[in-house]
Amino acid sequence: MDDYEDDEENMWEGGHDGGDSPEEDEEDEEEKLAAQQECLELFSCKDYIMEPGVFSTLKRFLQAGGSPEKVVEMLSDNYTAVAQTVNLLAEWLIQAGVDIKIVQEMVENHLKTMIMKHFDPKKADSIFTDEGELISDAGYQGEITSVSTACHQIEVFSRVLRTSITGMLEGGEETITKNLPEFTKMVCHGEHTYLYSQVLMHILAQEIKGGSNIRRLCQELQKSAQAREMDVTPITLALSGAAAYPRACQALSSMLSRNALNPADITILYKMYMEMNPPPVDLIRVPTFLELLIDALFKPLSRVNPEHKPKYIFVLSYAASVTEVYKKGQRKSINKDELKPTTQALERVQSLCAENKSSSELISDINTLFLNIKFPVIAFGVLRWVDYTVSDSSYFKLNTDQTPLHLVLIDEIVTNHVLLHQPALDLFVRVFESSFEDLEVLFRLELKKAVLDRMVHLFSRGFVIPVVTYIKNCLDKQDTDISLIRHFVTEFAVLRRPCDLRILVYADLRQMKLAHINKLSFRSKFERICQRMESRHQCRGTIVQVDSCTNYQG
Repeated sequence: MDDYEDDEENMWEGGHDGGDSPEEDEEDEEEKLAAQQECLELFSCKDYIMEPGVFSTLKRFLQAGGSPEKVVEMLSDNYTAVAQTVNLLAEWLIQAGVDIKIVQEMVENHLKTMIMKHFDPKKADSIFTDEGELISDAGYQGEITSVSTACHQIEVFSRVLRTSITGMLEGGEETITKNLPEFTKMVCHGEHTYLYSQVLMHILAQEIKGGSNIRRLCQELQKSAQAREMDVTPITLALSGAAAYPRACQALSSMLSRNALNPADITILYKMYMEMNPPPVDLIRVPTFLELLIDALFKPLSRVNPEHKPKYIFVLSYAASVTEVYKKGQRKSINKDELKPTTQALERVQSLCAENKSSSELISDINTLFLNIKFPVIAFGVLRWVDYTVSDSSYFKLNTDQTPLHLVLIDEIVTNHVLLHQPALDLFVRVFESSFEDLEVLFRLELKKAVLDRMVHLFSRGFVIPVVTYIKNCLDKQDTDISLIRHFVTEFAVLRRPCDLRILVYADLRQMKLAHINKLSFRSKFERICQRMESRHQCRGTIVQVDSCTNYQG
């Protein structure tokens, strides 16, 4: 206790230690006097006691031998309480009957006017460059990802780029989806930032661990840059090694620049990849080029010359199925084992899709479709074909089936291909939210129930959170027929899935406010389902209580 009192006394006496020599070095004395003067100048500022750095300044002043009484006097004399006075006046206005939003807007507008009046661009720029540490040096890279200033400072941009990439790689798909728009906006700020970022990520993409994720980011940047009408084709081809193959480079450059395929250019690529020593497969794995090929082969009424169609199919199959092994930058082997089966399957399915058959006419070919949908490139093409088909306004008018066969095909796709879950859900959402004004009300409801059944199947394949989130949003917006929500819950509840998955989602039902949907009938059905789960899966004691879901008060 005595030691503590001695330490406190020493602090207020300027931090002198009893064992120090009474003779101070003259230079140290001058430094302490200079430190005291700097602190006094700060203490004399209006309302300095409200500044966040007041405690560090106070500590520095006292350790330099400053007088505590002087500190108290200066801080109190210069305290004008501007912020507190504003708060007091605001409270008076609210008590006088002025709406709180009006008061808040009044204060914010005045503050904005004062900031603009006293704003000094040079001082603002010095925050990022000249004075003190850069924001990125201080560890706040994540705070400046949207600031264009970062794009003009190579040190800052590099740190921000590193932080953004690391965050997306560690955060997973949800983080990528959330941060990708701001990330692409920053990188596509100019050609210099785009080139710098792509070269850096191209090098990182060569790594075995995490390289595929980096490559995905590179491709997302390409799409974003093209959407901004930036001509990045030369950069894309240069990074893919196209310079070593001038003819292939010229053919690809021509098609990518015009965003359209050309039979003559496709023929050049076809001949080059038929050779014994073809160009690298990565050369034709440009996402934009693959999208053009898919559209040319699977878009209804697409005009592809039958003479050139096998060449289109071969190039797409080669890009989708051939693998290469590299060692020390040199290609050692090419694996074409899957090329012939992929080409044959693609020819069969493409010919079926090109005939533009109705649902009833497709039934005889359903086995062929299901068998070949196991190829990822064909599954993607069929999904794109279904999207184009059901987007036609006349499709559902002419269709008499309660569950259109085109939608059933998507069930098989999501069963075999996890990476197509999100595109499938996007398609279901577009169909579900269509108005179908030309259809009868009852048929319209049945159709939407069929779409919800497809969502339930997608849910059963492990795509849980996105499906449940969409249904929750439909309920929150109150723009969906309540019978459709009840249908989804009923179909979901009878899923024969492991009990832990159902428990996870049952717990979310409370947050989704599904108890408002026909409480009594849903409650009894929910109880029966829980009893079956208890008996079938031995989950006794772990089932979520029914009351926690059905008695929820929103």
